[in-house]
Amino acid sequence: MATDRVVLGIICLIAVNSSGLFGGGALMKFGAENPKQNTVLSIAQHELGVREQTGKNDGKRVEEYLCYVGLPKGNPWCAAFVSWVYGQAGYKQPRTAWSPALFPKEKISLNPKSADVFGIYFPSLKRIAHCGLVEKTQKKWIITIEGNTNLAGSNEGGGVYRKWRHRKTIAVFAHWLPEKGADHE
Repeated sequence: MATDRVVLGIICLIAVNSSGLFGGGALMKFGAENPKQNTVLSIAQHELGVREQTGKNDGKRVEEYLCYVGLPKGNPWCAAFVSWVYGQAGYKQPRTAWSPALFPKEKISLNPKSADVFGIYFPSLKRIAHCGLVEKTQKKWIITIEGNTNLAGSNEGGGVYRKWRHRKTIAVFAHWLPEKGADHE
């Protein structure tokens, strides 16, 4: 168990360092499958480094995410962040602050792709209680961009981070982008 934590800590530090959080927030280019994915990911990547002002789900940008889904500051904002990113990319949906609502049956995907939404199940709450965007899949790892998290991966964190999450820790994926050829919804 302790060895696992050390390995995960090292992976986390490598991921944070590669994300530019220690020096400028450089964008990673992963070559998503289509321009729609690239647009969503580019917007999310530009948000890396956003932090809460006082650690209480507040701050100018965090409040913009919350406002987009009709909530005032002080509310959890991981789903609001996902919705805001899609909105900035020109999509009307998803638009929710409730993370379980990001996973309707018709959107569930067994093969995550770039710009898909991921959800983490919290047994203590008996529901999906944290979500974010898939940036890239790499074997058993999902590289994500997510709001309202921290280096430890909390669902009540303080900013927008790039994370490496083992696929086993993710309960569900949802595909919200329209299929090829379809315009923005």
